[in-house]
Amino acid sequence: MIAAVWSGSDTALVITVAVLLILSGFFAMAETSLVRMNKSRARSLREQGKRGAKSLARLSESPEKFLNPLLLLVLVCQLVSATMVGVLASRLFGAAGLFISTVGEVVVIFVIFEAIPKNFAVQHPDSAALTTAPVVETLLNFWPIKWISKLLLSIAQGVIGLFGGGTGASKMTESEVLAMADVAHEDQAIERDERNFIRSVIEFGDTIVREVMVPRIDMVDVSAHATILAALNTAIDTGRSRLPVLGEGVDDVVGIVNLRHLARLVAEGRGEDVVSGHMGDPSFVPETKRVAALLTQIRQGQSHLFVVVDEYGGTAGVVTLEDILEELVGEITDESDPVLDDEVAMIPGTGLVVSGRLNIDDVNGEYELDLPKDGWDTVGGLVLDLAGGVPAKGDIFEVERYVLTVVRMDGRRIEEVLIEKMDDT
Repeated sequence: MIAAVWSGSDTALVITVAVLLILSGFFAMAETSLVRMNKSRARSLREQGKRGAKSLARLSESPEKFLNPLLLLVLVCQLVSATMVGVLASRLFGAAGLFISTVGEVVVIFVIFEAIPKNFAVQHPDSAALTTAPVVETLLNFWPIKWISKLLLSIAQGVIGLFGGGTGASKMTESEVLAMADVAHEDQAIERDERNFIRSVIEFGDTIVREVMVPRIDMVDVSAHATILAALNTAIDTGRSRLPVLGEGVDDVVGIVNLRHLARLVAEGRGEDVVSGHMGDPSFVPETKRVAALLTQIRQGQSHLFVVVDEYGGTAGVVTLEDILEELVGEITDESDPVLDDEVAMIPGTGLVVSGRLNIDDVNGEYELDLPKDGWDTVGGLVLDLAGGVPAKGDIFEVERYVLTVVRMDGRRIEEVLIEKMDDT
């Protein structure tokens, strides 16, 4: 039963309700899009010159400053509009109108002014954030909202403090950066090589010299008693530009010779001179030194070849600038490098045959494996640990979800290993 007739004030009331609901939908979209926006993305949009990106970048620096005011504005718009609709319906239709308007208001607000704006913000985060950021920033500078937001923020931080929570924003971790790179690659925003390079740069800071050095068994060196001509031939035959000079043995590195210097001496007719009279001083580095720190040392011009020593002072290997750069950009080859067999061979339906010298981190990252690493650096080192000694060709070992088979040995050295995944059944 109609309790009253429609009037001009009712029209104004309906218009006010419509405006409030539209504003609540806008603020709901702003809340979702701005909360989901991170600082790096906002700065990227600003660098691209997108309209509204400057405001977005400023808001993204302190999300807590806009979140509480937005929540308040959404709540005020929805509560005031619901109250107005209830008053109008009650006056026009009585108690039945009040019930129907309440149910209708809940459905309309949820579907049209909550679900739709927020889903739009999720599906189009950039455009939604760029559209709403300038408006939100302007509202935050309006003094009543500015003071109310400060009050709300203080109250929220005080309540959080009672429960031992901090007020600072969480910092991004390395794992989150790597996850972002993986997601960007999956979304085809960056290429696979770019993703791998980002991963290499992140992991570079934790890499130590032992993981990138040429081990002593693979060292190319010359004796201090050899002739200049013999040292030059060794350097040319092996494609090395610098060679360590040994005294009494591999643990007695007494100097370094340079290919260019050797070639100049031979050209001057001094090829029969002894190497010990023309060598430079060796540079030593502990095997546990961070590669990043060593790169800084190399950039300062001290040396391009370092002799790596273990904790007992013995020679563990050598490391060069090229070894360090390969940790970042992958294998570097030139015309002087010897032609080697592939270090990894795919066997369809079986697994991978890899060189025992390959770093476990490289194998895991490149082929999406999860081989354990605890006290060893290479695949061969892992097999030696599992064997508890020197294995024989054909020996099989199980570790976690993998089966490792020794394919080829060279004396006591593990040259090739077959890696197979166990069945999940």
